[in-house]
Amino acid sequence: MTNLQRLPTASGLNYNPHAPRNVWNRAINVLAALFAATAVLPLIVVILYVLYKGGGAITPAVFTELPPPPGLSEPMGMGNAVVGTVMVTGVAAAVAIPIGVGSGIYLAEVARTGWFAQFIRFGVNVLAGVPSIICGLFVYALVVNTRILWGESFSAMAGSLALAVLMLPTIVKTTDEGLKLVSQELRMGALSIGASRFVTITRVVLPAAISPIATGVVLGIARAAGETAPLIFTALFSPFWPDWSSGLGLLAPTATMSVQIYNFGIMPFAPQVQLAWAASFILVVMILAANLLARWLAHFSAS
Repeated sequence: MTNLQRLPTASGLNYNPHAPRNVWNRAINVLAALFAATAVLPLIVVILYVLYKGGGAITPAVFTELPPPPGLSEPMGMGNAVVGTVMVTGVAAAVAIPIGVGSGIYLAEVARTGWFAQFIRFGVNVLAGVPSIICGLFVYALVVNTRILWGESFSAMAGSLALAVLMLPTIVKTTDEGLKLVSQELRMGALSIGASRFVTITRVVLPAAISPIATGVVLGIARAAGETAPLIFTALFSPFWPDWSSGLGLLAPTATMSVQIYNFGIMPFAPQVQLAWAASFILVVMILAANLLARWLAHFSAS
């Protein structure tokens, strides 16, 4: 014991709360906590206020009735906007998911580090930062103005194409990054037993990366569901139910909840304003649910 170095005693490790460095450390921690609370406070206030204003406006009629004409005292409903939102977002997802996942597979499994892959990744990053109204103007000029969809102009299909453009960057990037996380040993093991590259990708790599890919898809849908500007230039609005005789409702203007919030929120009539808050409530709940699902999928993937 005499040859061993004596360990520090407890008195030598005493914490002095009044030491300048400890006072400064506590001050910085408090300041950082205040900054963090300030950053998240607007989100909490907005969500709580929307839930407070819109929660009381939710009734069964909201999902089954049409919006009232201006001047009526009854709020009635917005079932056409709910159906239109689901329809437009669903078609957008059906268009964007195959293209986005396929592009991510190409970038991660085929092209990898080539110049073309780098160009595609750069383009996807730029597209992710493009304002949504620009995507709406692009689809308006390409589809609505040219009447390329069987002679129709404003339509739910045009709105779906605009939302699909907005969803693509999220899906492509998450698919690309998710496939990169798959262990290289899995690929080598499949190839070593004679599996083709196609079988390796579809039977080994994709199932291993399904959680991050699904997370990206959910986040892309959540972003698209709340967009307004692209739909003003493409799907426009309609006070009626979708016209199922016109291309299953896809080739005619249709109502969506985000555009309804824009239209009704600035009206001087209380029923329309109340429906705008109800639509806000439904959209917030949908987006919160989508984000919680994405977090759960990410946690499931990590575990």
